[in-house]
Parts: sequence; C-alpha cells; structure tokens
Amino acid sequence: MFSTGVAAPSVDFQLRALVGKGFRFVDPRDEHGEVVAVVGVRAHDNVLDVVELHGEDDAVATRMPPDQDLLAPRRYHWREQGPASAVMAKLLSLPDNYVPGMLHVPTRASA
Repeated sequence: MFSTGVAAPSVDFQLRALVGKGFRFVDPRDEHGEVVAVVGVRAHDNVLDVVELHGEDDAVATRMPPDQDLLAPRRYHWREQGPASAVMAKLLSLPDNYVPGMLHVPTRASA
C-alpha cells in the first residue's frame, strides 16, 4: 500500500470542520429506528451543500441550486462520491463561491 507519510485527517476532525463551516447534521432512520445515513446540509451564496455519509467507504457530497431535492437532486453544480474521508476533504477544499457556469443534469446512465 502506498503512503505519503502524511496522516489523513480523521473523519471526526473533518465532521467538526464541516460543523465549523455551518453544516447542520441529521441522522434519518428507517422504520426500525436504525440510522440509514448521516446527512449534513449548509445553505450559502444561493446554493446548498449536502454531504451524505452511509459508511466509511460510502459518501456523497453535492453542491446544488436551492430548489433541488436534497437527497435526489436532478441538477447540481458539483458532486463527489467515494470514501467518506476523501469526499469530505474535497468538500472542505471547495471554495464557497465555486459555482461553475453550467449545471450538471444527470442522465439515466450517470444518475
């Protein structure tokens, strides 16, 4: 396994950093009371940033217009999927004012 010799920030540290940036978290549950995800949302500069944590190796972060469904946006400006630590690192490094000129509208193949 390749190592850079630099420790990656812990998920706990990254979650605290997201809270420091204004994210608010909820933990939606299924009919049995089991947590299905941890979801963080932050509204700013006429966009919404959403991070869904389903497990250490399964996370999604999205920057979208404010008129979209938080968990199933039909259009978005930016999206990243992968391990939680990598997704949160990219979200934390995303400039607040980063909104590309075009919206991404997923097709069936990319949704």
